[in-house]
Amino acid sequence: MKLTTTTWISLDGVMQGLGGPDEDRGGGFERGGWAMPLFDNEAATFLHRVYGRADAFLFGRRTYEIFAGYWGAMADPGAHPIAAALNTKPKYVASTTLTDPAWSDTTVLTGDVAAAIGGLKAEEGGELQVHGSGGLVRWLLGNQLVDELTLLVCPVVIGQGTRLFPGTGPDAALDLLETRSTPKGVTIQVYRPTGRPQYGTATPTPGT
Repeated sequence: MKLTTTTWISLDGVMQGLGGPDEDRGGGFERGGWAMPLFDNEAATFLHRVYGRADAFLFGRRTYEIFAGYWGAMADPGAHPIAAALNTKPKYVASTTLTDPAWSDTTVLTGDVAAAIGGLKAEEGGELQVHGSGGLVRWLLGNQLVDELTLLVCPVVIGQGTRLFPGTGPDAALDLLETRSTPKGVTIQVYRPTGRPQYGTATPTPGT
């Protein structure tokens, strides 16, 4: 399976609490719900297609608990494309503390998580998808386990909160595979990691 990540971020890279004021107040975050006014029909159609491609899902614990409490608790999950995918496909959680997941078809990955994820990637299928789960995405990128990275960049500066990419960390070069904008200005960018970046030195151009 191809491991893909999908992340909503603000223009300044914040990914915390996009779904509502009380979704994630960790660290005193008070500006939750910033993505919802920008969520239009085109963004919804894109996400429905993404979830529909999934063969399995991989989460960090925090995002898993948010998703389980919302998508996993729907009375009629078959009535919504995202809920239908999440409730009918295998779910894996990278966690050292989650021991008794209540959401059906959930497996907790412990021990050598990199080897476990490598085993999942080696299985036949389409996509092993990661949604949200910023800490996990950073770890996956650092371990060269991500095959495709999708960012939904919202035209808003949050000014506080957890960012997808920290101030220090591993570097990575990316090939842009696809880009588009929604009517409300969300830029959807799909990238393929290609290793480390190349670095050079700027040289003056004659006549400038």
